[in-house]
Amino acid sequence: MKLSVSITVNGRRYDREVEPRLLLVHFLRDTLALTGTKIGCDTSQCGACTVLIDGRSAKSCTLFAAQADGSSVTTIEGLAKDGQLHPLQEGFWEEHGLQCGYCTPGMIMSAVNLLTDTPSPSEGQIREGISGNFCRCTGYQHIVNAIQFAAAKR
Repeated sequence: MKLSVSITVNGRRYDREVEPRLLLVHFLRDTLALTGTKIGCDTSQCGACTVLIDGRSAKSCTLFAAQADGSSVTTIEGLAKDGQLHPLQEGFWEEHGLQCGYCTPGMIMSAVNLLTDTPSPSEGQIREGISGNFCRCTGYQHIVNAIQFAAAKR
């Protein structure tokens, strides 16, 4: 049995037939070839799979694609506009907010949500806002700096 879904991803509508158990992260990566969203743990612990669903951050490894039917999903590939990096992407570049880069897409997507809710967050608010995302390489300070850079730029 397959389900029909209609999901808008990065501004483009996709109508597909999917298995009921297909996770949104696999829909994005395998069906749409949007591989910026990472699979880190499959248990919602690491946040590497974070995307925006209707403007709110969500871990795509915890949702079925069918649950996103009718929704608008933004992935890391959808942040840059007209060839210009999103302020958070620029911040991660300028402030060295990444090392291996594996966690970076999910970290940025969580930070987009944070800056929407709190445009000028304190360092403590930033650390709390990204607490659902693990980085195994950094000590987080450069990530915090990158988010502060983006907040100031906006």
